[in-house]
Amino acid sequence: MAEYMAIKPLVALVGRPNVGKSTLFNRLAGERLAIVEDIPGTTRDRLYTDTEWIGKPFTVIDTGGLVLGTDIDDLTAQIRHQAQQAMDEADVIVFITEAVQGLVPADEDIAHLLRQSATPVLLTVNKADNAERRMQAVEFYELGLGDPYPISALHGTGTGDLLDAVVAAFPAEEEEPEDERVKIAIVGRPNVGKSSLLNRLLGRERTIVSEIPGTTRDAIDTVLEWEGEELILIDTAGIRRRGRVERGIEQYSVLRALKAMQRADVILLLIDAIDGPTAQDAHVAGYALQSNKSIVVLVNKWDAIEKDEGTMLAYTQRVRAALRFLDYVPVLFISARTGQRVDKVLPTALQVYEARFIRIPTSELNGIIQNTVAQHAPPSKAGKRLKFYYGTQASVDPPHFVFFVNDVRLVHFSYERYLENQVREQYSFIGTPLRLTFRNRK
Repeated sequence: MAEYMAIKPLVALVGRPNVGKSTLFNRLAGERLAIVEDIPGTTRDRLYTDTEWIGKPFTVIDTGGLVLGTDIDDLTAQIRHQAQQAMDEADVIVFITEAVQGLVPADEDIAHLLRQSATPVLLTVNKADNAERRMQAVEFYELGLGDPYPISALHGTGTGDLLDAVVAAFPAEEEEPEDERVKIAIVGRPNVGKSSLLNRLLGRERTIVSEIPGTTRDAIDTVLEWEGEELILIDTAGIRRRGRVERGIEQYSVLRALKAMQRADVILLLIDAIDGPTAQDAHVAGYALQSNKSIVVLVNKWDAIEKDEGTMLAYTQRVRAALRFLDYVPVLFISARTGQRVDKVLPTALQVYEARFIRIPTSELNGIIQNTVAQHAPPSKAGKRLKFYYGTQASVDPPHFVFFVNDVRLVHFSYERYLENQVREQYSFIGTPLRLTFRNRK
């Protein structure tokens, strides 16, 4: 049976400053991701978070306060640009006003802009914390955007009805059969040589190669035939940590890069050999790990490093230390400029891809559990010791193991990691994450 994939819908929260956009964003995210202050302009850049309602996943975009008109400063203009880009990206726009001040001219200006949009707009009246304020929401009918939804983002009242309307407004899912060809995404910080590597792998100029960070703005798919097999190479814009993403087009390109990682089977994570592994590299690797993708680390620009016989080993240890949670991934030292070891990139990527489909027979998995317990006894708590009954592999791509125990509360992270390492010693899941789930036997 063919598998299907669909990109998550995008929901943009827009409105004038200080109407509670970030408060609603945090409520939908389930955690405090956006700074909430009674100061206009606190949210300058867009924030993204994944959430779901009645089983339908989507991405929420928080924006800064939208101020229209020409008499504005540069910062306000940049915030407005961000909000307008979010509206361009979105599948649904939630226009937030508030009941305390009521309908103001700034709301009318924004409503005029939104009425020209082809994207569905849901009018929300925030801070409707009591019956009187909810009744006052009727004045917002004047905006001509349909029924207003009175809510309190702070207390959560009314948000259920709003979310029902949000998911109802999503466009019909146009699902297409997933391409069965292996998809390999080239990711990393800006200017580490992603486009240069793609061109070297293809043997021809396919994308612009520049020393200016951010040349590649969108994800670009290229089909490559390699040893009789078609592969899809995905070149992406450079990813920076959230706080370091510049306003404007670069932030949009980060979203495209993250989506590219979701589509990929294998991630080629490029590290600049001159700069060395950085916190930003670990952050990018974290995105890949959260997506359950297989990873190959490529240390690029190796030709620019002065070396002796111990340099590669020492550098590998640096990479392992910086990416401690990825000690199972292969590390290759390459030069996209000279072609050094580039011929090993695709074979390694395919080896990592094949590891996603390794299946351990149940009898052998339970043998690994017995040996693991015999070598190192499970932890105990309040006199009660963790006991394993049996385990089984539930699925592949990525490999998922389910272990039945007497009490899942006794499973400590350190012992889970120890068990994973024991599994990896017996089977080469090179570059591939393992999912471990623990359940009570009952």
